[in-house]
Amino acid sequence: MKIALGVSGGIAAYKAAEIVRLLQDRGIRVQVVMTAAAQEFVRPLTFAALSGEKVITGMFESDESQANVESAIEHIAIAQAIDALLVAPATADVLARFAHGIASDFLSTLYLATTAPVVVAPAMNVNMWNHAATQSNLEILRKRGVRIVDPGKGYLACGMTGPGRLAENETIVAAVMEALSAWQDLAGETVLVTAGPTREKIDPVRYLTNRSSGRMGYAIAEAALRRGARVLLVSGPAAIAAPDAAEVTRVETAEEMLAAVLKLLPQSTVVIKTAAVADFRPKTVAAQKIKRKGEMTLELEPTVDILAEVVRRKTFQVVVGFAAETENVLENARKKLASKSLDAIVVNDVSRDGVGFNSDHNAVTIISPSEVVEVPETSKWEVAQRVLDQVVRLRKRTTILT
Repeated sequence: MKIALGVSGGIAAYKAAEIVRLLQDRGIRVQVVMTAAAQEFVRPLTFAALSGEKVITGMFESDESQANVESAIEHIAIAQAIDALLVAPATADVLARFAHGIASDFLSTLYLATTAPVVVAPAMNVNMWNHAATQSNLEILRKRGVRIVDPGKGYLACGMTGPGRLAENETIVAAVMEALSAWQDLAGETVLVTAGPTREKIDPVRYLTNRSSGRMGYAIAEAALRRGARVLLVSGPAAIAAPDAAEVTRVETAEEMLAAVLKLLPQSTVVIKTAAVADFRPKTVAAQKIKRKGEMTLELEPTVDILAEVVRRKTFQVVVGFAAETENVLENARKKLASKSLDAIVVNDVSRDGVGFNSDHNAVTIISPSEVVEVPETSKWEVAQRVLDQVVRLRKRTTILT
């Protein structure tokens, strides 16, 4: 296997030398691509000596015409030859150019030209990391399937403290290895994902619902597509765009979601229930708008338990449920895992600020009968990848047993 390691200009550039060695220890050839700014921190000769490969330092590396021609098309040859592109460290400038398709040097041109998995490990000043422009660029890249290795928190070279320090080298290399193994690891699978809230009518203009935005389910759908699966997405009302390649069924109520899920269940090999289905609905729905007239009592009845119905009717499918809890989080999740006979459950504490509902971030625990995986606060895209990693392991076990 061969990867391209992009090194951009920051004080953390020296750490890329160790990344080269760690990747070589895993039997991977590494060709380094340096931006002009990176060469101000580390000399190309260092990486050439470590990698045993030519170090690319620019689009045009010679004044001789033939060398210019070869250099001008080299990004295409490398783009086709590599199994992954890693950028570590990735500066705010590199993230911006990647996000907006600006091919102003060899590295950004290589990014546009390759179809291989892309992993970026940002490193920068804490204020640059927190800036809305940087966060927006990161979200764009995540949606395009770029795997982000979030920076660590701590004392930075600029003297400030906070997020922005390059992630540990072992963490970065692990993300590359995951990307290499995960690429198309769901090929041949049909993943049925439910997402978003449901709405239960009170009268023609009012309804009961919850705060779910659908972002978590949509992230799982997009990630599954990137990993080669066919995706059947059953979505409640959501204000965000569904992944283009997903086969989307729009529903509103819990009953409609149940009908859609049961219709699609025989086609699926994996079911991931992220939808926040309303637990109750009005016992009767008013035919006309209810007028304001002081106190009113609303009588509710339970909605159908879609997850229980899926488990009852499944044959060979792997079924993963989600649980949003506010207290006794792990205890309640384990009870749900057992009572519903799930293959795995993903639980998060929705009482925490800044994660879960209506947020681009989440922090979850993935529980299966054989293991517990903690996923600390990160993007929902990264959470989706961790959930799908678990799905892949569960599918392998299911295949062996059958």
